Amino acid sequence: MRTLEEYDLVAPESLSVTYQPDCTVYHMANISGEGTMTSFEVFDGVELVYNDFRSAYCVSGKGTTADVMEINHCRMGRFECDFLNGTCVYLEEGDLAVNMVANQTKNPCFPLEYYKGVSVMIDLARAEHSLSGVLKDISIDLYALREKLCAGNHCFVMRATDSIQHIFSELYTVPNQVKFGYFKLKVLELLLFLSVINPDEHLAAPRYFQKNQVECVKRMKNYMVCHPDCHFTLQELSERFDLPMTTMKQCFKGVYGTSVYAYMRSYRMQRAAVLLCQGNESVSSVAWKLGYVNASKFASAFKQVMGLSPMEYRKRHRLNGAEIVCAE
Repeated sequence: MRTLEEYDLVAPESLSVTYQPDCTVYHMANISGEGTMTSFEVFDGVELVYNDFRSAYCVSGKGTTADVMEINHCRMGRFECDFLNGTCVYLEEGDLAVNMVANQTKNPCFPLEYYKGVSVMIDLARAEHSLSGVLKDISIDLYALREKLCAGNHCFVMRATDSIQHIFSELYTVPNQVKFGYFKLKVLELLLFLSVINPDEHLAAPRYFQKNQVECVKRMKNYMVCHPDCHFTLQELSERFDLPMTTMKQCFKGVYGTSVYAYMRSYRMQRAAVLLCQGNESVSSVAWKLGYVNASKFASAFKQVMGLSPMEYRKRHRLNGAEIVCAE
């Protein structure tokens, strides 16, 4: 069993490794949070990795191994990375991506500061041999799959579909006593599925944006959360950050998964939850800090997002001693 360090997929200085009888657990920590990657060997040359991050960033290795394919499924959160050609790609919940690790990425991050998903790592040479004798009626040409989906250093991205959901959903709830047999079945099912799809039908699926657009949208988001009392119009933001309106809206949704309005509404309410539980400010004072002149409108918006009125929320969470986590 090769480790993720040997594949150059993680930076050794950023993690601790625990070897267990049936898996290897990698724990990573940085200034923005932490995460774990739990790796199981399914076949010789095939690793199934569960990813669980509560972090804004993921420190990765160089990924220079030529013939290792990485298949990623996003269950929760969002993933962003840059490629050396200057483009960016994003995975949303339910999306699937196929990439060769030699197609190096940089600045991998989680824009929503959390991420859960599954990766399948395939060493083509070793896996081709181990998979050839699994079942007589199953023929999977991994090198042909590479040429179909990843030719020319292409990262293939497929939007969420019922087929993808069917393959991956049960991997997140598999009973422990049958997990290895189940892993084998699901990996074979995934490879067969990818072998028969027509990639041309998914050419519009990848969410690619130019790096300068992504950086502009991130600056815009940071500016808005630093001024939560200001309700900027889309026109004001477009002019301030010199980004065409349509491009701005599409790119923001591509990075953060929702509209500018919905993102800031959610941010303000989560920020309000912190203020309500950490101090003794009145509801009207909290509303004012977040740009609401009318406390009743604030209370209505708060209840729609948080499920309770501001006073009910403050009372319940102070009684329960619950920890409140801000969106930022």
